Amino acid sequence: MHHDRRRQRSPRRTLWAFVQIVIHVLTPWRRRRRLRWGARPGEPNPSSPGEDLIPDPNWGFTHAVTINAPPEEVWPWVVQLGQGRGGFYTFERLENLFGCRITNADVILPEHQTLSVGDQIRLHPTSPPMHVAVVEPGRALVLRGAPTDQTSVETDNIWAFHLVAEGQGRCRIIERGKTIHGGSLTDRLFFSPALVEPIGFVMSREMLLGIKERAEQTGA
Repeated sequence: MHHDRRRQRSPRRTLWAFVQIVIHVLTPWRRRRRLRWGARPGEPNPSSPGEDLIPDPNWGFTHAVTINAPPEEVWPWVVQLGQGRGGFYTFERLENLFGCRITNADVILPEHQTLSVGDQIRLHPTSPPMHVAVVEPGRALVLRGAPTDQTSVETDNIWAFHLVAEGQGRCRIIERGKTIHGGSLTDRLFFSPALVEPIGFVMSREMLLGIKERAEQTGA
């Protein structure tokens, strides 16, 4: 699998991303399959970092893919995720149509290889940031939507990445999301699975495949 910058950012690929989103928004009956795309039974492990932060979510998802590279070679691509950092390795042109101001990195960025609990990661330049809740280099990165000093919230979410070694120079990358939200119209629109899930699925799948391409190409 070879990463090609021009192909990844082509207008045709951007149009295909939009078509995929429309298809998935209009097919809610496929949600159950999307929520576990690529995941094996038992993934993630219930004891994985961050699983205890939102024990009773309204909804959640687990996406996963196998990468032909060890965790230590995949981690640099994960730790630099974020707007104003390494981007999200997804559909850059589409994201920027919505003002995200994303530039997806095609190299490991030394200046974005260190994170600490409490650091902020943005998805959009004007949206509230997520906070680093757990960081275990080479193993796990857990971002949380609620501020670190807020213990009681109506809306909260986690976005986690787990790297699990498989031997023979391979690993699994497991993306985990869990959300709780209130009953207001705004919460149901922006935090319930009706729109977030299908749109997020298209972007998440592309992100995981983008990490896979970059890590495998770097280690080749």
